[in-house]
Amino acid sequence: MFGLIRKKKQEVRDRTVYMEIYGGNKVSYRVTSGKMYYDDSEIITYGIEVEDSRTGQKEIISDFSRNIEDAVDFAEMLITARIRPCRLYNQALNYLMISI
Repeated sequence: MFGLIRKKKQEVRDRTVYMEIYGGNKVSYRVTSGKMYYDDSEIITYGIEVEDSRTGQKEIISDFSRNIEDAVDFAEMLITARIRPCRLYNQALNYLMISI
């Protein structure tokens, strides 16, 4: 009845920082660009990083979107709301709910 399903682990490689903003709340917001390989084809993906310079806490969504406008828009929303790293995933779900 039950079987083992094997799934390839997809990693984002060759990450570079596309945009970085240091907020007034001493938090760095970054939009990164990277490559993923899926079925022998290369896909460009954009990620989000939020790092608090006071505590050292850092959260990353390395493959947030394939669209640069969505990634930059989300980063702007994070900056405006002064989001800390611990709330990144909640805000990503809220953004997804709005954008769908």
